[in-house]
Amino acid sequence: MDASILLWIQEYLRTPWLSAFFRQITKLGNAGIFWILAAIFFLCFTRTRKIGIEASASLLLSFLINNVFLKNVVARIRPYEVVDGLHRLIEKQSDFSFPSGHTASSFAVAVILYLELPKKYGVPFMILAVLISFSRLYLGVHYPSDVLAGAVSGSLIAWSVHKIKNRLVKPE
Repeated sequence: MDASILLWIQEYLRTPWLSAFFRQITKLGNAGIFWILAAIFFLCFTRTRKIGIEASASLLLSFLINNVFLKNVVARIRPYEVVDGLHRLIEKQSDFSFPSGHTASSFAVAVILYLELPKKYGVPFMILAVLISFSRLYLGVHYPSDVLAGAVSGSLIAWSVHKIKNRLVKPE
């Protein structure tokens, strides 16, 4: 089913302008750079420092659990290497496929920001996380189950970090 979804996306959704758009969107997730910069931004201000700490902790845990541990234990080959007829739209990836690190890091930080910020600021971060996640399917570098696992993992990590922070830190 994973392969069928990817081939359907390739056949029915890919257009030149969407391809250009999703190539740029996915770059925001490369090495977690957008999310690292967001965490640093929140760390810079006294008023948002706790949010920056939560985002940083969530991002670090996501990296360790997903990129360092799970990717190497599961060792799933990228879909463009095994799905006949699937063409990737970006360069070959240097790590394994499961779970999607782009997705996990995106949700690890976006969920923190959604929980901590007013919704008018939190919702756009969640939308960006979804777009980055979908870009991985659109570009042919992840299976849907990789992306789903990354979203669940990143969200659970963020939720856990948020709950731990709430137990340790008294509200202001």
